[in-house]
Amino acid sequence: MAYSELIKNFNKVRDYMRDFYVYGFKSRDDYTKKSARSYDDEKRRIESWLGDYMEFHQTADGKNVFLSIDSRVTRHNPLYKAWKTKSFTDGDITLHFIIMDILSDGQELSLVDIAFQVDAYLAMFDHARVFDVSTIRKKLNEYVKEGLMVSRKSGKMMLYRRTEEFEMPDMDILDFFSETAPCGVIGSFLKDKTNDTADHFAFKHHYITGAMDSEVLCTILEAIHEKRNITVEMINRKKDRITETNVVPLRVMISVQSGRQYIMAYAQYFKRITAYRLDNIVTVKNGEIADRFDELKDKLNEMQQHMWGVATDSRSGNRMEHIEFTVQYDDGEQHIPRRLEREKRIGKVEHIDEHTSRFSADVYDASELIPWVRTFICRITDISISNEALETQFKDDIQAMYEMYGLKGGDDHAVS
Repeated sequence: MAYSELIKNFNKVRDYMRDFYVYGFKSRDDYTKKSARSYDDEKRRIESWLGDYMEFHQTADGKNVFLSIDSRVTRHNPLYKAWKTKSFTDGDITLHFIIMDILSDGQELSLVDIAFQVDAYLAMFDHARVFDVSTIRKKLNEYVKEGLMVSRKSGKMMLYRRTEEFEMPDMDILDFFSETAPCGVIGSFLKDKTNDTADHFAFKHHYITGAMDSEVLCTILEAIHEKRNITVEMINRKKDRITETNVVPLRVMISVQSGRQYIMAYAQYFKRITAYRLDNIVTVKNGEIADRFDELKDKLNEMQQHMWGVATDSRSGNRMEHIEFTVQYDDGEQHIPRRLEREKRIGKVEHIDEHTSRFSADVYDASELIPWVRTFICRITDISISNEALETQFKDDIQAMYEMYGLKGGDDHAVS
């Protein structure tokens, strides 16, 4: 069978793109679950879209291929190209253009009228293929579902017409949306319909890997909008196992530090609200209307008063953990208290004097704050965490850092 860059199953190429871009350390021999032929086909397919970004390095175990994308240089997410290469049959493309042409003048026609005009259209060609009424009906209903057409019932007859054209949004809006918003690939498709090739924005933090999860995210957002249950297939990468669970999706949350996407959902099996990473979700299927959706959404809103990130329970086993630390700064460092105020999220900031501020918070999991707290290390004068093991680890890490850099009197420098 000849190789084609078009794809039928996006999940398959999604896995390979993640292996190449996110992990980037597997050689050809490491893909033991799939045949070497499958690996070669997927590699060539990705290379046809992203050849400018593919690199490799040679190791003792073989050649490792990976994607290297510098977001400082690449203004537009190149991973969207994978969504623009879906495979189709000759019949799909033929019927698409015929139907769109027949209804191009905005008229409203029945299935019978459309089928008649399709036959008349094809009669002008030698050895033209024939489409039966059921095939045309399926195509029309597919387009209604996708929003390309609208239908209405007149007596016993269903009438179809094309949706009205809409005015394109401002290019700045399209450019910004496509690179920053969830499901930004929609903006990328719209942008392709314009002749604008300018770079309107540059991003200091450009999180592009969410593009691979756009289909999953779109289905989840639809379920939240309609207040439905969903069934998700989750992959456990450590155990290489897929499990299925039924949940009520309540909110999508995206990390401002890593760009990682989560859904906060009520897991009926565990009877609690928890977070699921979108890049671990294989498939999503919409279910029935969730009777308790509003009640669960209110509960999540209450819980967020004590959520720094997405953790909804404590690793230490207690319901809540308290963390506070004090920082000192000089006259010319007023950006420090301003930064505390700007980044405090659900915490509180107390300004003790002109050179001292204290941050405090009651959270489900204090370990989520540690990466942020570390950014104040050189100004922290004391820190207290109710999770004693976490506090000990934090202080031990500081001491180890002083010892690693050969600073004398490390005990004096470490936070108290």
